[in-house]
Amino acid sequence: MDETELNSYLASHVDFAGSTATQPGVESVRKQVKDVKVQLLDDRVHAYVVFDFHGKDMSLDLEGRLHAANGYLQFEPIRGQIGALPIPQSTLQEAVRRMFDSPENRDKLKLPPEIIDLSIENGEVVISFK
Repeated sequence: MDETELNSYLASHVDFAGSTATQPGVESVRKQVKDVKVQLLDDRVHAYVVFDFHGKDMSLDLEGRLHAANGYLQFEPIRGQIGALPIPQSTLQEAVRRMFDSPENRDKLKLPPEIIDLSIENGEVVISFK
């Protein structure tokens, strides 16, 4: 899957409702997201996300590596910023860890059993199957 196919899939399969939610987690973040654009760079994914924050549009610029571990999608952040404000690496890693390790989000990040790994190689999503 290349960058164009990935962005097309996101546009057609993810509901960017723009509504807000009060519970933390993947579902509440998803409901606040208005738009996502993804770039695949060598072995990294770069996401530009526009979301609603108390009625104002804000942007999240995030770069990292994707992979699978024990049947779950994993993301290793390299850098991130909200608007023009850089997010310290330790803060970024802790936020991603808490989101991915949260029991309520864990099931949503589970990969189909036939997928053993997922990565970005030469600007394309590569999925390894059993």
